[in-house]
Amino acid sequence: MKTLKQIFIIFSVGLLVWSCSSSSIKNKRIHKEKPVVIANDSLEYEIIIIDIGFNLYLNTVAKPAGFYSQNYLENKNIFYVFEWNNRVRNPQSYNPNIYENTIEYNQNIDYGYDVNYKLYNYFKFAQQKYHMKLR
Repeated sequence: MKTLKQIFIIFSVGLLVWSCSSSSIKNKRIHKEKPVVIANDSLEYEIIIIDIGFNLYLNTVAKPAGFYSQNYLENKNIFYVFEWNNRVRNPQSYNPNIYENTIEYNQNIDYGYDVNYKLYNYFKFAQQKYHMKLR
């Protein structure tokens, strides 16, 4: 009986060590991904995206910079920002954990290519990750 208790204790300790070590590996992966900063210093405009997986999406799935024209990206972003902000303002209809903050995007301001490119790709990424469609 004593041997059975020892085996159970060893198994329990081993399971505890395994579960702690596997969760620390997951946490290390999460902390390794750096946030994506969308900024235009001359306009003092900045968005920081900390959504896990966006870096990978931007570097592997997204079309390369230069693929779309700035005009195309601006037109899509106007539409996506409007729909996104609509959802932020309606937390009873849309998940407030996804749609947390409004995005201030003025179509009369030239934010530059990089800002528009990353913002557009974030919308594409979010649609894929959260299984939503920004109509």
